[in-house]
Order: sequence, then structure tokens, then C-alpha cells
Amino acid sequence: MLLRWQLLGIISFILLWEIGALLVKSDLILPSPARVAKALYQLFGKNFFWLSIGGSFLRVFEAFILSGLIGLATGTMSGIKPQARAFLNPFIVGIRATPVMALILVAMFWFPAWQVPVFSAILMAFPVMHTSTEAGVHAVDKKLLEMSTFFNVPSSFIFWRLRLPSALPYILSGAKNALGLSWKVVVAGEVLSQPRMALGTGMQEARLSIETATVFAWAIITIFLCGLSEYLFGLLADRLSARFQQSSQEEDQDLS
Repeated sequence: MLLRWQLLGIISFILLWEIGALLVKSDLILPSPARVAKALYQLFGKNFFWLSIGGSFLRVFEAFILSGLIGLATGTMSGIKPQARAFLNPFIVGIRATPVMALILVAMFWFPAWQVPVFSAILMAFPVMHTSTEAGVHAVDKKLLEMSTFFNVPSSFIFWRLRLPSALPYILSGAKNALGLSWKVVVAGEVLSQPRMALGTGMQEARLSIETATVFAWAIITIFLCGLSEYLFGLLADRLSARFQQSSQEEDQDLS
């Protein structure tokens, strides 16, 4: 039933797009869906298109992994140690308040073109993972922690059986958001820094050539890849969470 509504939403959007294109009557300003579809079909036959997808994907993957690892480490420390939270909080707030474009432009002075999108995406996505991890660590039942401390329960047991199960939903949700943000920031960085083999570079070159339909085609591919990666990660996260819960229940049965 929900799938029908999703399809209806897509069809409605395309119809509104077509009506807007008919009213504007200029492919330079707003090309029709058919014109964009033709431009997208033409891109499929170019090697540069597929190499650009691969290049952007690798940058997104690198930024996602590094921002995730950093956010997990700092978020865990902030969740456990109030001193670490107070120390890191100004840095996190400062990054969140920094405009993405300003960060990319500054990074262009520091790094070669292919590293600018990765660096920018790490800085923008890592606070998302940090905040989610910190919230997850705080979500653990304080009474269980106090009881574990009273009975001298090993720290490893507390981490794997108390903190991680409570934090895992927050971490997975933060990781999904960080993945989508990584795509957006990486492509934005590519538009400005123009590394070789990049979706943003193709988009910028099409803009300079005044090929509006091709710009739309590059943008649609970026949206599709971002949505697809978030969807697949959501499936993986659901399986991981279910498997972890099943493993915890089996261990509880063994202990009892």
C-alpha cells in the first residue's frame, strides 16, 4: 500500500516538473523530464560517466568510514567521561555552525583536489556520528551501571552487554545520516575542487558548457546513488541489529 503512495508521489513530481517546463518554455532554464532522460541515456555510453561514479563512490566510502571511526571514538569518550564531553563540545559546535561551502573553500588551500571532498565530508559527517554515539552511550540504564559497579562486574562485560546494546540503535541511525551527508558534501566539494573522475566535476563541466539537461542528469544520478546507498545500509543495519539481539538473547539463556 505504501509503495503505491510512493509511486504516486514520484509520478506527481514528474508531472509538476513537466508542467513547469512547458510554462517556462526554455531548456536552458528548466529542461523537460524527457530532455533530461535523453541526456542521462547519453551519459550511460561514456566511460567518463562510469569512472566518475566509481571515483565519487570511493571518496564517499573513505569519508564515511573515517568519520564513523572518529565519531565512534570521540562519542564514546564523551558519553563516558564528562571531562571529554566538555573538552570536545566547543569543537563539535563550531563544526556544526560552519557553512559547508566555507569549509570546502578553506580545504582547497590545504589539500590537492582529490582530497578536498573527502576532508570536507569527514568534518561534516563526524559530528553526526559523535552526537549519535554519545546519545547512545547515555541511553544505558544508570541503575544497571551502578549495580554492575557495586558488584565489580568487568568493564568488558559492561561494554558488550550494557553499553553497546543500548547505543547500537543510535549508532546505526547516526551512521545512516552520516552516509547521506557524506554523499552531499563529497559531490559539493567535487563541484568546487574538480578532481578527476568525479560526479561533481561532470556536473560543473556541464554547467560551464551551458548544458542544463546534463546538469540535471548528473544531479539525478547523485540523488539515486545517495538514496540507494542509504537504503542498502538500512537493510544491513536492520540485519546487524537483529543478529546482535539474537546473540545477546542466546547468551542470556546460556547464563541462566
